[in-house]
Amino acid sequence: MLRNGAAGGGGGPAAANRPVRVWCDGCYDMVHYGHSNQLRQARAMGDYLIVGVHTDEEIAKHKGPPVFTQEERYKMVQAIKWVDEIAPGAPYVTTLETLDKYNCDFCVHGDDITLTIDGKDTYEEVKTAGRYRECKRTQGVSTTDLVGRMLLMTKAHHSNIVSQRALGGSSESRAYASSFAVPPHPGPAEESSVVSSQGPKGRSPWTGVSQFLQTSQKIIQFASGKEPQPGDTIIYVAGAFDLFHIGHVDFLEKVHQLAEKPYIIAGLHFDQEVNRYKGKNYPIMNIHERTLSVLACRYVSEVVIGAPYAVTADLLDHFKVTLVCHGMTEVVPDKDGSDPYQEPKRRGIFQLVDSGSNLTTDLIVQRIIKNRLEFEARNQKKEAKELAVLEAMRRLDEEKH
Repeated sequence: MLRNGAAGGGGGPAAANRPVRVWCDGCYDMVHYGHSNQLRQARAMGDYLIVGVHTDEEIAKHKGPPVFTQEERYKMVQAIKWVDEIAPGAPYVTTLETLDKYNCDFCVHGDDITLTIDGKDTYEEVKTAGRYRECKRTQGVSTTDLVGRMLLMTKAHHSNIVSQRALGGSSESRAYASSFAVPPHPGPAEESSVVSSQGPKGRSPWTGVSQFLQTSQKIIQFASGKEPQPGDTIIYVAGAFDLFHIGHVDFLEKVHQLAEKPYIIAGLHFDQEVNRYKGKNYPIMNIHERTLSVLACRYVSEVVIGAPYAVTADLLDHFKVTLVCHGMTEVVPDKDGSDPYQEPKRRGIFQLVDSGSNLTTDLIVQRIIKNRLEFEARNQKKEAKELAVLEAMRRLDEEKH
């Protein structure tokens, strides 16, 4: 049970005279908890955070085609609770002119290097002017990584025995991909390894990728919120919330609009439960990753980690739930064939909510499959660029010594 809410930022000495305005910018494609953590850190450095989001055209020019459209990306970033304002169509190269235009004191970026198509540091100008701050990059996740997870799950998600022909590529890539394949319906061996939500090598047998190392400190940073107040309408929603995307945001926004003082509790199902009703290699993100992704949303007040699939009387009474909502997606029966929402329906507190969005995790995966070669080319290009940067840094280090 995690309460949500944005903590106020500290602006330092200058805050006594006026608010410290902070600038961040980026593609924010397939927004994940790594992006949210960057924006959380940036917001804590000042009092007002403006986030510039690049256009589809700019991203395609420098990195390759984005997964989400610019309008979808604008809305995703605005839904992150630490963001005060977005600047649509921000230039790919951050300049002093941009900072001045938005009256920002400085720019914040992660400790990874971002390069233009011709290999130049996009933050060189603001760094030289002393108007650049750095925050720690979140380890274990990136847009490139998420694209890779989805591409892997399309290759052989029905068996843990993957043929080399099906995988294609080099022997190294085949071995790498085959180590990620998992069966859609685990046997006793797989079930027994799930007790701690990870396999013998620290990998989730459900996500098929290395576990994000969750800590209590990270949860506290994302969930420094308030308890329900008198007069609040306590609304419960449940699901996988996998690869937290604009479809989820649209749904939660609509739920949030159902009451004058909404207090939304999101119940997240454990990885093995999600795999039961979704199959394939779902969930793409493990329970720890999904928890942070949902907590970062401004519409969510609290998260229940590992919520029961059936919305029981005990759960409703414990949280004093006023309303239970579900989107227009199919409700899969519980293990015993029963309706997981039968209790809230019996009480007359169940409501279907049409978000107006048809975007699902499945559709996102389909987008990537459709443009598979473009995405793979983008990832290879990014990896080559990163290797070039590392090599340049290594040479500079050798020259110093």
